[in-house]
Amino acid sequence: MLGKKIRLERIIDRNTGKTIIVPMDHGVTVGPIDGLLSFEKTIDAVANGGANAVVGHVGLPIWGHRSHGKDVGLILHLSASTMLNPTDPNDKVLINSVPRALKMGADGVSVHVNVGSKNESAQLEILGKIAGDCLEWGIPLLAMMYPRGEGLTDPEKSSKMVKIAARVGAELGADIIKTYYTGNTNSMREVVEGCPAPIVIAGGSKLSDEETLTMIRGAMDAGCIGLSMGRNAFQHKNPEKFISAAAKIVHKNFSIEEALGFLKN
Repeated sequence: MLGKKIRLERIIDRNTGKTIIVPMDHGVTVGPIDGLLSFEKTIDAVANGGANAVVGHVGLPIWGHRSHGKDVGLILHLSASTMLNPTDPNDKVLINSVPRALKMGADGVSVHVNVGSKNESAQLEILGKIAGDCLEWGIPLLAMMYPRGEGLTDPEKSSKMVKIAARVGAELGADIIKTYYTGNTNSMREVVEGCPAPIVIAGGSKLSDEETLTMIRGAMDAGCIGLSMGRNAFQHKNPEKFISAAAKIVHKNFSIEEALGFLKN
C-alpha cells in the first residue's frame, strides 16, 4: 500500500534499507528512569546521532517529539502495562488506536505481545485487530514479539522460542518485528530465515559499549535490518555519540573495532 510505503521511509532508511529505532515507552512500565527525565533532550540527542525513529506513548509527541533538533520518525505504542500490576506486570492491554495515532502525526504504530504468557490470547487478539487497522489506514506496524511466560519450553532467548515469536508477528501482519537477540549470529540467522518480515533486535538490560556493539554487529551479520534499543542508547553517558557509533555498523557496515574506536574518540 502506498501509505505504508511512504510512512516506512520515515522509519527505514530508503538508501540502506536499515534502521535504528530508539524506544522510549519505559515511563509507563517503570516510571521516570534515567535518560527519560526530559523527552526533548534525549530525543534531540538520539536524532542528532542518526536515529531513524523513536517509539513512545501519546505523551511523547505531547511533551517533546520534534522539539527543536533534527527530525526523527515517530512510532506510537498502542499497548501498555505497569510494573505495579498486582496480577501480571506483563499483561499488555490496548490503550490507544490507529486513527488517534494518525491524528497525532505518527509515522507508525507498535504493539507488544508476550508469546507463551498466560495472557497470550488477548495480546494476539490485539495484534490481529491493530494489523487490520494498519492495513485499512496505510500505516506501518512494529510488533514487539517476545517469548515470555509460563508456556515456554526452552529459555526465552533461545532460537527455538524466538523463531516462534517472530514468525507469529509476521503471520499476523506486522511490517517490522522487534525481538530478542539470541546470543550469536548463527542462531539469530535461523530466526531471520524463519520470518518473512524484517527484524530489529531489542537491546534489553544495560550492557557495556563493547557488548552492545558486538550484539549489533552479530544481528546485522545474521540479516536483521537494525536495532530497537532503549536503555543502551538513552542511558549512555553520550547518547548522541553512541547512536552515531551504532549507525556506523547498521548503515555503513563498520566492524566492531571500528565502531568502538569511533565511540571512544
